[in-house]
Amino acid sequence: MAQFFNAFGVDVFKLAFQIINFLLLLYLLNRFGFKRVLAVLDERSHRIQKGLEDAEAAKRDRELARAEREAALDEARKEAQAMVARANKMADDSRTQILAEARTQAEQVSAKAREEIAAEKDRALAEIRTQVADLALFAAGKLVKHEMDEPMQRQLVEEFLTEVQPRAGSRS
Repeated sequence: MAQFFNAFGVDVFKLAFQIINFLLLLYLLNRFGFKRVLAVLDERSHRIQKGLEDAEAAKRDRELARAEREAALDEARKEAQAMVARANKMADDSRTQILAEARTQAEQVSAKAREEIAAEKDRALAEIRTQVADLALFAAGKLVKHEMDEPMQRQLVEEFLTEVQPRAGSRS
């Protein structure tokens, strides 16, 4: 074997020394360097894993918040629609009430106008009767050619009115 090493120009003493140095360096690196590096790498791996888990949790939270926001928006839309429906119903009720009051007032005004017309008609008929009675008395006085006394005039007027009233009632 010595010839093998000599053929390639390898010094066995230096090779052994280098192997010992390498093993010593490997031991020292393993003892002081690799453990720390591996610990840092493990810690970094844990941080990355925790960051991924946190990102996933944040994504779930965002989805949950989005779902809650959409549910709240849907609820707000439903409330708004309900409020619009209530406002429309109140407007319809108010319109119906106002129309009913207007009809009632119109009927009252119409009834009052009919009453006033009937009263005016009665006054006009009474005035016409008075004028007809005066004319009848005047005509009767001319026919009789003398003046009648007050009780006689009243009696004739009453008789005339009772005869005229049924005819006037059948015309109206």
